[in-house]
Amino acid sequence: MTISSSMNAGVAGLNANANRLATIADNIANSSTYGYKRAETDFHSVVLNGSAQSSYSAGGVRASNMRLIDERGPLISTANATDLAIDGRGFLPVTDAGSLDSTDSTYPISLVTTGSFRPDANGVLRTETGLVLMGWPANPDGGLNTYPRDTMAALEPVRINANQYIGNPTSEMTLGVNLPASASIAGASGDPHDLTVEYFGNLGTSESLDFSFTPTVPATGASNAWTMTVRDSASGGAVIGEYTLTFDPSQSAGGTLASVTAVSGGAYDPASGTIPLSVAGGGISLKVGELGQPNGMTQLSSSFAPVSISKNGSPVASLTSVEIDEKGDLYAIYDQGFTRRIYQIPVVDVPNPNGLMAMNNQTYQISAASGPFYLWNAGDGPTGTVVGFSREESSTDVAAELTQLIQTQRAYSSNAKVIQTAALSLALATDLPVEISDWVLFILWLMLFMV
Repeated sequence: MTISSSMNAGVAGLNANANRLATIADNIANSSTYGYKRAETDFHSVVLNGSAQSSYSAGGVRASNMRLIDERGPLISTANATDLAIDGRGFLPVTDAGSLDSTDSTYPISLVTTGSFRPDANGVLRTETGLVLMGWPANPDGGLNTYPRDTMAALEPVRINANQYIGNPTSEMTLGVNLPASASIAGASGDPHDLTVEYFGNLGTSESLDFSFTPTVPATGASNAWTMTVRDSASGGAVIGEYTLTFDPSQSAGGTLASVTAVSGGAYDPASGTIPLSVAGGGISLKVGELGQPNGMTQLSSSFAPVSISKNGSPVASLTSVEIDEKGDLYAIYDQGFTRRIYQIPVVDVPNPNGLMAMNNQTYQISAASGPFYLWNAGDGPTGTVVGFSREESSTDVAAELTQLIQTQRAYSSNAKVIQTAALSLALATDLPVEISDWVLFILWLMLFMV
């Protein structure tokens, strides 16, 4: 019956607008929730075809809800280095703190777009709601292994050992020394020039490389040749390399290296200008400069001058802080002034972010509707960069939600008015005299039969 369908349509309208009112209330309630994604209710008409063209049955409306996970809230700055957010597309992998007690080392992975991570009593980076940041651990030297990008099995909870002491052995050294050209000409004394350069061993101990530069004095003219002998204090002063250095006397490249020949020790690499030295604790790459270039060892004038000597490494250091860069690499900063990568935080992406299952605490899980995930390096592919000292605010626009609240209230009241009008129409027969009401009931019965 048409008047009955009007009441049904009004009831459907009440339910649909009540659904929309619930999403608006949720959005407004979470307008200050970091990482919250706005929910939206859409209405869809329902069409019912009557049995005759002269009658119309109101089908009403149905509502569908969607969480707009791909919408991004604005980023704000904070004072905590491990407050993280994604500037663009993608998610950070996290697990629940309760899973850390699991004995099989498998962690259920959820996704977030932002989080305030701080170390707990065990150094694990986690939020106040128990979300633990996951990442790939770096090697002791800061290097990264190659991990599969279509599985999260290799991800581990990020742990920061604040009481950690670490050695930082020297692995690279640059030797920029000027040798006196006057010492390699006929009649020179031939006295060697000595130089000691400190380096740091694997245990943080201070060691030294002792360099001795002895000129080749010819009978006539200039040889422009020197013998460089390298001794290692950690090896008891043993000779670990001896090299013949010759310098270019030409006008265009005068004083630069012309050749480096190994008498003993590792061979000189002309492409990089380095010599591999084997010290007691391992290896050191000694850079003496490329052939013909003025940025390495030179032979000029009459003075012996160590003009540019540098090295990496430091004594034993303790951790002072951690920071993350835009590529998702988490670095430990030590009090000796050096940094070392300790984790890489991948950015997770799916083809359909709105298909993810929304869970508590602004977390999301992979579903069939979202499509398969892939672990990207931050900033690669479609993903955004990782931003430290930042949080993502709610994507709710309170002004827009209040506008929709007014519209929803009016629509809800109007649907209630439809139900009231239909109810009064059906009750009309009971308010008429008996003779007329019987006739009205008969007419209503005929109308029902026609429908």
